[in-house]
Amino acid sequence: MGRKGKLDITLTGVEIESVAAEGKAIAHARLPEDAPDTPGRVLFVEFAVPGDVVDVRLTRKKASFLEGRIIKVVKPSPLRLEPFCRHFGICGGCRWQPLPYEVQLQAKQRQVYDQLTRIGHLKLPEISPIIGSEKTTFYRNKLEFTASNRRWLLPGEDPAAPEPGRHCALGFHVGKFFDKVLDIEECSLQPAPSNEIRLFIKDYAIRNGLEFYDLRANSGFLRNIFIRTACKGQVMLIVCFASHSPAIFDLLDAVYAAFPQITSLYYVVNTKCNDSISDQECILYRGDEAIYEEMEGLRYKVGPKSFYQTNTLQALQLYRKAREFAALTGSETVYDLYTGTGTIAQFVSRQAARVIGIEYVPEAIADARLNAAANGISNCEFFAGDMKDVLTPAFIASHGAPDVMIVDPPRAGMHPDVVKTILGAAPGTIVYVSCNPASQARDIEMMSGQYRITAVQPVDMFPHTLHVENICKLEKLD
Repeated sequence: MGRKGKLDITLTGVEIESVAAEGKAIAHARLPEDAPDTPGRVLFVEFAVPGDVVDVRLTRKKASFLEGRIIKVVKPSPLRLEPFCRHFGICGGCRWQPLPYEVQLQAKQRQVYDQLTRIGHLKLPEISPIIGSEKTTFYRNKLEFTASNRRWLLPGEDPAAPEPGRHCALGFHVGKFFDKVLDIEECSLQPAPSNEIRLFIKDYAIRNGLEFYDLRANSGFLRNIFIRTACKGQVMLIVCFASHSPAIFDLLDAVYAAFPQITSLYYVVNTKCNDSISDQECILYRGDEAIYEEMEGLRYKVGPKSFYQTNTLQALQLYRKAREFAALTGSETVYDLYTGTGTIAQFVSRQAARVIGIEYVPEAIADARLNAAANGISNCEFFAGDMKDVLTPAFIASHGAPDVMIVDPPRAGMHPDVVKTILGAAPGTIVYVSCNPASQARDIEMMSGQYRITAVQPVDMFPHTLHVENICKLEKLD
């Protein structure tokens, strides 16, 4: 153990014990000032595998815990796998590549239990074994890439090298840095032609002197690209620019000619500081206005702003389990909150008397109505607006009390006013689908005086990441 300064502390021969939350692993370590008979402080280490023996440089020191990064793997764990991605360790995603998939699933199952019990203080039935993903690479149907004129430089690179475009990137943000972008040569998350389109656009922009976006100054030209792919081969490309220019159409023509498999080509001119396009006009330049996915004979329209689960095959497993938890008999009124483009609402509609879907994004609701009509579904109604403003006692009185509520909120969970309204509506069953078990635990705790959890089903939507989807079935107390 060496110490040269306040945080110039290196711990040698640290044995990694287990996987922790947030993609880190756990060990225990003592510092020079710690009593020798203490068990050691909790040490969180990134990119480590249980069984590794490593040297760790501390990056954070608190009274109750430490954080650090590996500077040397002294002895690799028998479990350790070689990462499949050349960008591993710098790119912010797929942090669990060295972990066997079975170990990832065990960690996610434990994460669900820990967050429901420790954050929500909830009493749980036995948690069902997590449903693993059929695909662990090339499973995503949507990716966003950011353009930057300040590429993240790799160790040993000369920042003064003069090659044209050397400092330009079209890739992913580096973890913890909003203004740093790692140039991506190859990503294993989305099937072809995702990589090929991204590399073509980057090369075209450099060759033609197009200015890459400056994230600090909110200036430049090429800003972002979004690529959506459907299971049957349709491809949607959305290219975002930071300013107007005739060069927009030259670039779009070039990429459309190079990739005839692009079925929908959009562009956006986004001059505001954040990258979200939910409040921007998406202009169809070539091809069809949407791509389509199918589940159990239902066809779903996916537009440029549509929310659709990014792992299509796992979405089917998720929706089937949610429908199973709803235990519909055909006579129920179902409310589907945060319905998106109405995927879950339509998925359960054959087993319900009527379904009411509510979603914030008007374009998504428009797609939901079109999807229902195209699928011949007449027992679904959809409403657009902020959930706490739409879902009110007056709305419920007007549209009928729900027998079952299915909720699938964003990561932040539900507004307390929404939870209050749900409790007032008093459905017999609530199926809570969540991409964040921590906020799910908080919300369910607010309902625990009137509901109990009768089933829990984790689902892995994102292999090699720390994220896990979870479904809880809540039944009203007598």
